[in-house]
Amino acid sequence: MRKFLLFFIFAVLLLLVPVGPVQADSASSVEGQVQPLNTGEDVYRHICQGCHMPDGKGAVGAGAQFPAFANNAKLQSSGYPVYVIMNGYGGMPWFSGMLKDDQIASVVNYIRTHFGNHYTDVVTTTDVAAQRPIVKQKEQ
Repeated sequence: MRKFLLFFIFAVLLLLVPVGPVQADSASSVEGQVQPLNTGEDVYRHICQGCHMPDGKGAVGAGAQFPAFANNAKLQSSGYPVYVIMNGYGGMPWFSGMLKDDQIASVVNYIRTHFGNHYTDVVTTTDVAAQRPIVKQKEQ
């Protein structure tokens, strides 16, 4: 029994000995094309719906609340969603450095005309670009 116990302890100690450094695969070896996000629906489905849900009804859980876009009166002012997307709000990150003006304009137009919303005044890239100085002042 004593020999078995010594063998067992030795085996466990061998498992704890580090083998040596392990290197991760290079990200450059990943093949395939990045899908461009050309439409507001594309941007919404790939970025927004993870939190705001596919139906735009938002969610509550894990100590967070993800606001609904469905029938949301705050979307009446076109500048509000542009500002929030660019600057973030509460737990939402800012996307000013990740999305181009045309992507922001198209996703704002998408959420303002879907999910029971009928705000038809179109947000343009010029409207989004006008918010860029606000973002730059905030970053400084």
